[in-house]
Amino acid sequence: MSEHPLQRFFTSQRPRPTFEWERYQQRDVLIIDHPQCQAVFSRQGAQLLHFQPRGERPWLWCAAQWPQVGAIRGGVPVCWPWYGRHPSEDMWPAHGWARLLDWKLIDSSESDEGVTLTWRLQLCDWQVDLVANLGQRMQLQLSTEHQDSLPCQLSHALLAYWRISDVSEIALSGLENARGYDHLRRQACQQKGALKVQGGCQRVFQNAATLQVNDPAWQRQLCIDTGDSDDTVVWHPGSRPLMGVSGSETQGFICVEAASGSSDSLSLAPGERAHLQLQAHSLN
Repeated sequence: MSEHPLQRFFTSQRPRPTFEWERYQQRDVLIIDHPQCQAVFSRQGAQLLHFQPRGERPWLWCAAQWPQVGAIRGGVPVCWPWYGRHPSEDMWPAHGWARLLDWKLIDSSESDEGVTLTWRLQLCDWQVDLVANLGQRMQLQLSTEHQDSLPCQLSHALLAYWRISDVSEIALSGLENARGYDHLRRQACQQKGALKVQGGCQRVFQNAATLQVNDPAWQRQLCIDTGDSDDTVVWHPGSRPLMGVSGSETQGFICVEAASGSSDSLSLAPGERAHLQLQAHSLN
């Protein structure tokens, strides 16, 4: 397994400030170098592309090459204000506008435990904030406020690409007996035993908040918590090609996502807020 493509920012021996902007592959990226962790965000999409707690391997996968324009594949894309295809506008981008637009970094701070960043996107009558707490753990919280005078529909997701040794070797535990829907087989499913992702996977589990990614080759157990989201989504393309991503690269990730409104859109009243959370910590 090659090193994470964004670890290049941390190979120099020169001292680096905790927060520093650089230009990379035609995007503005924020390099975070703290005694507890290293991380990279893209201004486009407020997308956490790299996260590595001190003394550990990187937790997130990211494609080596990014398209000149459009969404970056990897890290934790923010899917908002719809998840998947738009319910009525076929020409609108999959997973919404948020991962294609530049966000504003409105606050950043550090402590002995790590760093906290707050990103904001204002779009029409919406305000959406992403708060990231990074240290030995990773916590992302997405908060949407609907500021229009009429009700609206929303679906959203934190679509995380977790970096692993090889998708054919890992297993997901904690989903035993969880019910959901298998989109590849187009039928309801109930998980029996650990989930092994072979030949592709697209399963949406209901109320399955906590699971573990067991990676024996790396001797790592990563606990992922999707909080009180409606759904926990597990996805991998299998042998299907991904645009701009080599076949060998796809072996190095598994997606475990926090999502709400993916089946039936959430209805927000004027002034109402919607929240989504994704947390992770190592069990080793």
